[in-house]
Amino acid sequence: MDFLYIKALHIIFIVTWFAGLFYIVRLFIYHVEAEKKAEPAKEILQTQYKLMSKRLWYMITWPSAILASIFGFWMLYKNPYYLEMPWMHIKLSFVLALYMYHGFCHKIYKQLQNDIIKYTPLKLRIINEAPTIILFAVVFLVTLQSAINWIWGVVGIILFGVLLMLGIRLYKKIREKRSWEKAEKEVLENKDS
Repeated sequence: MDFLYIKALHIIFIVTWFAGLFYIVRLFIYHVEAEKKAEPAKEILQTQYKLMSKRLWYMITWPSAILASIFGFWMLYKNPYYLEMPWMHIKLSFVLALYMYHGFCHKIYKQLQNDIIKYTPLKLRIINEAPTIILFAVVFLVTLQSAINWIWGVVGIILFGVLLMLGIRLYKKIREKRSWEKAEKEVLENKDS
């Protein structure tokens, strides 16, 4: 197979892998937030989130991770000179970090499937930003193909992470101020009337 086809397939499965990682944690957040709902809404929502998570995790996220890796290794096999480039070593370190994050998400997935809730919605929102930072780092490394400026890149990623955390805290304050949960209850009460 031509190298560019392999590269295209690698990029496609990277995109779907990241999509799965971004969305799975959103489902975790909704699942945990449903814990505060009254029955039968709590059971209905959590059952639905378990089903959605299972389908997303095993039908999209895991297969995408595996296929992205297969096509990535295939590219390295066809062009081993990539392994001589310092930026590729840094990129592969970020890929390893992404797999560790994937494994961490798998642990949370298993816990929620067994009705074990160990994280608050806020902690899950913070956790959800890790792949964003990895995505930025990898895209810049691959695009610029420069390991010389990786220190500036790391500083930029850290600053980006700090901005994301500040954004999460601001979102929490706005949400508390607007009392969206209260508005949700009002809508549900009006619907029942």
